[in-house]
Amino acid sequence: MTTDMALGRSYRPLQSPWLPRAFIAVFAALLWFWPAVVDDPTRLRQWAEYLCFAIVAIGIDVAWGYGGMLALGQGVFFGLGAYSIGMYLSLEQVPENAMPEFMTLYSNYTELPLLWRPFSSLWFAVGAAVVVPMLVAAALGWLVFNRRIRGPYFAILTQVTALVFWLFLVGQLELTAGTNGLTNFGTVFGRSRFDPNTVIWLYRLAAVALIVSLVLAYRLVNSRFGKLLVATRDGEDRVRFLGYNPAVPRTIAFTFAAGLAGVAGGISAPIIGIVAPDQFEILPSILMLAGVAVAGRGLLFPAVIGALFVNWSGTAISESRPDDWLYIQGGLFVLVMAVAPGGVVGIVRTMSSWATGRLADDRPTTRSGTTTPDAATTGATA
Repeated sequence: MTTDMALGRSYRPLQSPWLPRAFIAVFAALLWFWPAVVDDPTRLRQWAEYLCFAIVAIGIDVAWGYGGMLALGQGVFFGLGAYSIGMYLSLEQVPENAMPEFMTLYSNYTELPLLWRPFSSLWFAVGAAVVVPMLVAAALGWLVFNRRIRGPYFAILTQVTALVFWLFLVGQLELTAGTNGLTNFGTVFGRSRFDPNTVIWLYRLAAVALIVSLVLAYRLVNSRFGKLLVATRDGEDRVRFLGYNPAVPRTIAFTFAAGLAGVAGGISAPIIGIVAPDQFEILPSILMLAGVAVAGRGLLFPAVIGALFVNWSGTAISESRPDDWLYIQGGLFVLVMAVAPGGVVGIVRTMSSWATGRLADDRPTTRSGTTTPDAATTGATA
């Protein structure tokens, strides 16, 4: 019996499909009762915001960790979702068919523009927050991946997309309020935004969305499609030789990630209370990657924990050192990418492999060089 076979028995429980399910169940219970632990509306609102960025991290991990696509422009899809719900919330503050306050100040409109009218419906706004980002990602992904643009070129292209999106929002003052953004959400979905019960309700809405996103992502990456996506990441030419078009799984994964970003953006609009272009430019898009990079890509649950940790630490550091927190957060991202590209999970895997190798080297061998079976392996008695 080889060392790998002897040691494989101890690793089988870790490969059980019930392990991630148990993690998700415990994590869901912890999230649900977290408001009782925090017991502060302001802090709970911050945690609800962290959950939104954790949803984005799940999509990034699917695209980057499993698909090998480093997307630096997720802020675009996050922003599309946020503006969809933000437009509905802006119309909720005024009488029916009336214009938001900023339009009366910055435009010559005499009635509500056609672009805004459908967003008076909550269901249309919710659908747009998910569907529009996915349509944009599908069109962009199909165009890019069919031309075999990948690696750093794809990353730069998505980054440029975020810049173009920011410039568009800033330039459309009459429609988007420019750099001021959509604000003054006194009520959200018929509730007072300043009511502590509304904060709890929004937090639990983000928590449910996070758990659903995590379950969907697990099912996706563990399906046949997930195996094809990983195969495309590891050997695109082999996949093409087997008769598959690598652009298809990449586009689907990229679209899925965009949909999650749109969901997160839509939920974040009432939580943050403002929808402004500066939230979706290049720097925020890069910071959305930080949690996945720190925790390690290719495993969904660590990406969620990494996103929560990075955003929480950003708040903690900014409160104690407001002038330095961006440098510290950026330095952490650079350090991880330079020293440990696999993140914390990569470090754990390396240490585990090293320990396994040392264990194999320390096992006694026979004269022929094979591992001597022990009593635990053979079941023999002394």
